[in-house]
Amino acid sequence: MAYPGATALVNTLVETPLIQGRAKLVEEMNGDRAKVGTADGNEIDTMFVDRRGRHGEAYGQFLVVCSEGNAGFYEIGAMETPLKLGYSVLGWNHPGFAGSTGIPFPDQEQHAIDAVMQYAIQKLGFTPDNIILYAWSIGGYPATWAAMNYPDVKHVILDATFDDIMPLAHAKMPQFAKSLVELTVKRYMNLNIAEQLKKYPGPLLLIRRSRDEMITTQDPTAIHTNRGNFLLMKILNHRYPKIVDDSSLSTLQEWTSVGKYEQDQLYVAYGIDSEWCETVMASYMMENPGAVFPIDLGRDFTEDQKKHMTIFLARKYMEDFDSTHCTPLPQQFFHKPWSPKI
Repeated sequence: MAYPGATALVNTLVETPLIQGRAKLVEEMNGDRAKVGTADGNEIDTMFVDRRGRHGEAYGQFLVVCSEGNAGFYEIGAMETPLKLGYSVLGWNHPGFAGSTGIPFPDQEQHAIDAVMQYAIQKLGFTPDNIILYAWSIGGYPATWAAMNYPDVKHVILDATFDDIMPLAHAKMPQFAKSLVELTVKRYMNLNIAEQLKKYPGPLLLIRRSRDEMITTQDPTAIHTNRGNFLLMKILNHRYPKIVDDSSLSTLQEWTSVGKYEQDQLYVAYGIDSEWCETVMASYMMENPGAVFPIDLGRDFTEDQKKHMTIFLARKYMEDFDSTHCTPLPQQFFHKPWSPKI
């Protein structure tokens, strides 16, 4: 089941924690709860905590829009990390979750996040360049839809997110049902996050959980099957096709098949010159003002240079969190992504 949080059973089980979490947000953080109407007639339950103008809140002028996982709710979910850091935060519940009406099919998810974004811009008064899109797990689908349609957002942070739901559906279902699974996913639950993210040109940070039991297609120790790796590969190949190509793909696969400690060792073993990578990237941007992804940087690189730049980019775009799927995200992972100045 793609969205257990929309079932009556789960909503009943979490009713008390949701009431308590909602009360805490309102009473202790001056949260403002609102129901936002969507173009398809649903009502989306939202919670806004405004930190603008508060003394000591350096990030209050930025709004973090949080998109939860398939059994996550804003009352007890992803809002916690940006709130601790002093951001203004807008949480919302998927259609059919808690106080939101509807069913979390892709089209209703799209209408929901669009309504949330319009609420943030038109009612709450945040400009897109002061909005950060933050998503956990399957929340990457509405978040990347928003990124694709609001490309001027400040940046995007995706935690424990996958590239496409189809490989995960295959892994979780018996082999004899493969054809039925493919038909059902394509018709009703086609969550191709990577394709949406390719249409977003801005700063991006991916967070991979190295013991993730939910988005690996084998057991959690098979880190090379973590679908976050494939999201990284697809984005780097799209943005830097002259660098991340057939000659460097095996290097990227080697990098994504191990945890942070081993990645640090590989960085040294390959002799990556970070200063050279930064300088080459900066020079390209200076020589190509206004360039947009995909860019042709790397067309004259040697194979070794491609491999070095591939690892450099992989390290910049994705950080490794040694954790399982549902652990709250530590504050140090929530930061502005690296980005070439395009």
